Order: sequence, then C-alpha cells, then structure tokens
Amino acid sequence: MALRSKIVPLVVASPLFLQNVDSSVMATALPSIASSLDVDVLHLNLAITSYLLSLAVFLPLSGWVAERFGAKRVFCTAIAMFSLGSALCGMADSLASLVLYRILQGLGGAMMLPVGRLILLRSVPATQLIAAMVWFTVPPVIGRMLGPLLGGAIVTWTSWRWIFLVNIPFGLLSIAMAMLFIDDSKEVASTGSFDLGGFLLLAFGLTGMIGALEAAGKGLLPSWVIGLIGAAGLLATVIYCRRSKADPIIDFAILWHPTYRTSIIGGAPLRIAVGASPFLLPLMLQLGFGLSALDAGLLTMATAVGSLATRAVMVKAIRLIGYRSLLITTTALTSLIYASYALFTAQTPHPLMFGVLMIGGLVNALGMVALQTLGYSEIPKPLMSHATTLASMAQQLCLSLGVMFGASLLSAAVWWRGGTTTLIAADFSPAFVAIGAITLLSLAFFLRLKKDAE
Repeated sequence: MALRSKIVPLVVASPLFLQNVDSSVMATALPSIASSLDVDVLHLNLAITSYLLSLAVFLPLSGWVAERFGAKRVFCTAIAMFSLGSALCGMADSLASLVLYRILQGLGGAMMLPVGRLILLRSVPATQLIAAMVWFTVPPVIGRMLGPLLGGAIVTWTSWRWIFLVNIPFGLLSIAMAMLFIDDSKEVASTGSFDLGGFLLLAFGLTGMIGALEAAGKGLLPSWVIGLIGAAGLLATVIYCRRSKADPIIDFAILWHPTYRTSIIGGAPLRIAVGASPFLLPLMLQLGFGLSALDAGLLTMATAVGSLATRAVMVKAIRLIGYRSLLITTTALTSLIYASYALFTAQTPHPLMFGVLMIGGLVNALGMVALQTLGYSEIPKPLMSHATTLASMAQQLCLSLGVMFGASLLSAAVWWRGGTTTLIAADFSPAFVAIGAITLLSLAFFLRLKKDAE
C-alpha cells in the first residue's frame, strides 16, 4: 500500500505536469509563434486566454461526467483530448486555428485536475492521504519550473511547434500508466441529472463577457458586435444567478461566507497580477532586452524556483504571524516586487534579476497558498464541491483577465508614445507599475479579516 500511495499520485499528476509545462512554456514562445504565423505578438494573448477560459468553462462538467462514466475512463479520455489538442496546435497555420485547438486543449485540461484528485481520494487509504498529496503536488511544481526553460530551449534549437508536439508521447505514456495502475473497482457510475441549462447559461455568459473584453480594441469584429456579445454574456450570467434550481452547478450563496468571499473576490486583483506577470516577463526579456528565448526561459524559471521554497516556510509563517498578517504582508511585498520589475534594463545583471524574480515567486506563493487554505475554513462539507469548483473557475478566469490586462497595458504604452506595434523596453515599465498597483486592491479585503482568522 505504501508503494501504491506513491505510484497512484504520480500517475494522476503526470498530466498536470504536461498542463503546467504547456501553460508556462507558451509565453516564452510567443515572439517565435508571432513571427511564424505573421501576426502581432500582442494578439497572440488570444492563444493563452482561450485556453484558460476553456478550462474555466468546462470545469463544472468534470465532476458529473466522472461520476456518470467512471473516473478512470474520463481521466484517460481527458489526457487523449489534451494530447490531440496539442498535436493540432503544433500543426496550426493561423491564429484562428491555434485558438480553436487551444480551446480543445482546455476541454481536456479541465477534466484532468478534478478527476485526477477524485481518483486519488478513492484509491489511497485515509491514513496515507497526506503523504499521497505530497507526491501529487510534485509533478505540477516541476512542470511550472521546467516550462520556461523547456520552451526557451525548444524555440532556440528547433521550432515552436515542438512545444506542443512533445506532449503527445508523454500523453500516451500517461494513458498507459493510468490503465495499468488505476483501479476501476471503487468507481460507481451515477445516473444523477445534470443541470444542462445552467451549464449553458454559465458557459455562454463567461465566454461572452471575456470574449468581448478580449476582442475590444483588436479590430477583430465591429464594435457593435463586440458590445452585443458582451451584453448577451452579462445577461446570461445574471439569469443564471437569479434562476432557482435545487441542485445548481455552482451555488453562489457560498460567497456569503466571509473568508471564502475574501479568497474569491478579495484575491481576484492578486490573481490577475499573477496572470499578467508571466505574460509580460518573457516578452520584456526577448523583445525589450534582446535576449534569446533560452536566456529568457532561464531567468523566468526563477519564480517557480522561489515558489518551491514555500513548503519549507509556510507552516512556520502561519504559526508565527497568522493568516491575516501573512496575507497583508505578502500582498504588499508582491506589489512592490512586481513594480520593481519596471526598474529592470538590458544592463541589469542576470543574477540580480534571477534573485529578485525568485524572491517574488516565494512571496507570491506564500500569499496564494494562505489565501486558498483560509478560503475553505468556513465552508460546510456539503458545499465543498461547489466551493472547489467556483474557486478553480475563478482562478482560471483571473489568470485569463491578467493576460488580457497585460496585453492591454502594452498596447496602451505603444499608443501613448505614438509608436507602431513593435514593442520596446520602455513599454514594459508602466505595465509592471500598473500590475503592482492593482495587486494592492486586495488589501482592502485582507485588512477587514478578523485578526484570529484561520
């Protein structure tokens, strides 16, 4: 059993390794993809936001589908779908096709994390669950760390298409390992109903609002069409929130719990900044400072290295100063660190950059882990599924908004100096100051937490 408690978590976490590599590798490869597809590099944020939005939209499906068709079967299908999306992305010949295939990737990715966690909870005895969860978190962390470096190496030595194509053999290996080590015996198919109407309303609402924001200012559609799509999305979301349903996909009433509301709404500015920074950094290093994709990847992996140290200090930090003080301190420091990126120049020593980015990764990870842990402290067990689903959706939506925010800031900087779409180093400084400032908005919520919040 001890061996199984290690093998099963690694098996179900292996696709998450691919997902985190894929998410972090994309930003490093953006200049190369833009050149190959002959599009504006800032328009390529569509390829990132479409994937993140797809994750958010399809997450509510995962639990019901796993219960209805079996977690193991859905898990393997999700990996296959993610791998197929990766193969198609590697063959994309236009921005439109790349965005479409990224949505397919997102559909597969949306199933992998929650269904993998479900398999883990069913397969590992309660006495070994803590140890299993530790093993479960290892591959994703490694994926986040290696993604920028892997992306830089691939773009430097081969073609950007291989950042997607390399997922195929790993995906097939993950499916084979799942078929071999994951047991079907504990799965019980469910015939419960699914709120299809609610899902469609929520999916259309989120897609309409985010899609309208994304398309604004890019000339992709007439302004009146963008406004109509955004208004329809808002209306669908309002209808979903006001409709009465005994068993909704997501029960927004859980936001009445103060600590959970603080985690979701109060943490939104912080998560938006977290989404913007990994998009801006590789572009600044490559297009602003003239570094190679490999050098940019080596530098940006510093944030993931810093986040690894969180495990060593997290428990001690909470015991020493508590959740409220930790959130206030880390948010203020995160704001300062993001703003300090504006001081980077092409002449800044790389070891200094690496050190600042690593400290930023550590501080930000401390705050995010504390925020996620505190958010569930008041949620009753019957509502835990709604809470985890809404939290996962909110995280993906905020990351998507962060990428959009970062791209909009760069576009505004180019417009302000009266330049062309070509980015220069000076365009990035105002953007990092802005994301540092937006991070501070979270303090308005964290300062209102009780001093003994836990």
